[in-house]
Order: sequence, then C-alpha cells, then structure tokens
Amino acid sequence: MQCQTVLAGTECSFWKKNGCSAPTGSCQVIVEECQGCDRVTKGSIGDVCSAYPDPAAKWVNGLCNFATHKKIDLKVDDVRVNPLKAAKRAAAGKGK
Repeated sequence: MQCQTVLAGTECSFWKKNGCSAPTGSCQVIVEECQGCDRVTKGSIGDVCSAYPDPAAKWVNGLCNFATHKKIDLKVDDVRVNPLKAAKRAAAGKGK
C-alpha cells in the first residue's frame, strides 16, 4: 500500500488499512550512521530509511543489517591442515 504520512505516494510495507503499523506510528529520521546508505530517501520530515521505520533501533546492537555502505570485518583464522590426514579422509569418503 502507499504511504500517506512521511513518504506520500510511495509503496510502503508498513502501511496497513488502519494506517502506519510502525511502532511509533510513523517513520523516524535517520541517525548519523545511516549517512551514505542507498536506502535513505527524502521524506516530508527529513531523510528516512526506506527499509525500516526506526533506524536508531537497528544501530543499537552494532551494524545495521540493512546498511549498504558499511562492510563487516570477518576474521579468518589460519587453519592448519595435515596433508596426510586430509588425504586419508578423502580416500575414506569423509567430506571434511
């Protein structure tokens, strides 16, 4: 359905028959961490997130899972594999 409060005329997954189903009753403006994200759009109250109505709540526990401008730093441990044991496992038909 189309939003009629903040993003008038755009398709919104939070807009229901009774109005905005967001916890606060309307979309909230973005927080500083959201600057540069592809999901930020201009609304009547300022910049808002098109994917989630309350952006501040997404950044409480760290990185927002909708963020398109930040990357997760993955730590890869250097795993040592014994080639003799690996060859025996492969010959025995074990996947690992």
